[in-house]
Amino acid sequence: MASFAELSSWTQAIIMLFTVLTVKVSISIFVEHQPMRYFRWYCQMLANKVNKPQNSVAQQKVAGLVALLITLLPIIAILWLFETFIAVTWLWQSLLLYLALDGVNLLAKAKTSAKALVANNQYQAKQTLQNNILRESDKLSPLGLTKASIEMQLLQIGQQLIGVAFYFLLFGPLAALGYRLILEMHYSWNVKQKQFHAFGGHANQVINILQWLPMHVYGITILLSTLGQNFILNWRLVKQHFFKLNNNFILHSLALALGCKLGGVAMYDGEKLRRISFNDQGKQPEISDIIHASSRIKYSLVFIIICLFLTTIAQLSIQR
Repeated sequence: MASFAELSSWTQAIIMLFTVLTVKVSISIFVEHQPMRYFRWYCQMLANKVNKPQNSVAQQKVAGLVALLITLLPIIAILWLFETFIAVTWLWQSLLLYLALDGVNLLAKAKTSAKALVANNQYQAKQTLQNNILRESDKLSPLGLTKASIEMQLLQIGQQLIGVAFYFLLFGPLAALGYRLILEMHYSWNVKQKQFHAFGGHANQVINILQWLPMHVYGITILLSTLGQNFILNWRLVKQHFFKLNNNFILHSLALALGCKLGGVAMYDGEKLRRISFNDQGKQPEISDIIHASSRIKYSLVFIIICLFLTTIAQLSIQR
């Protein structure tokens, strides 16, 4: 049997990914561990310092770009230089991947939220979701909580888990961490909030470009779960969104798969934002659709895992 060092780089990456993911999942069972919360705090403090509401829109955009660059580039440069002093490279790379990966407990949170809503315990449902959604959870109705829970698990698993894994497998742990840092800046300076309309514009554009391919691959697997259930019609309905730099494709795909409406109006910082609505012909989402959405997401994850293992087996066969 070949040693780890003798394996192909792809096989090593796959083994490292699933090992780190297993460790992350195991830890999350006992404690909610979010290393990125410290970085989010830094982003908030930085924005408070340099994002001045009295500045012009152009000045706020420049400030946002500078904030992104002076945050990202030094971190990546220091970590890249520091790696040369590391004797056990795979351990260092695993640590970077561990910091970048997240979203492993979102399905459990969605289930907890669904149970609370079934028990008519809206307070618990809001508490469960409040740290994972941008919209104002305290003002959400049961319908709003249901829709937020469905969209939260879909998008954040795609961004924090599939997106990070995508960049790790293709470009390595430093690229995966860089992607995650930009994602966190996007979360912290989200353009849906009035004070970040201009300041967060560059972070929003960069993350939309970076997540387009992994999120659309993820969306295709969601759509494939409707095979035998109007798959061709669903594709015709969602293909209009395929080349757009946003999450419309994947949201529309899940809305069709569940047969319910997603998107629409949401409150951010006391302002009602009219977002695009998906599958207007469908019913309003019900509490049971939270669990149905989790099932569709699990199907997608299993499909992706099978594809990764098949490519690994093919690599090992070639290597022999």
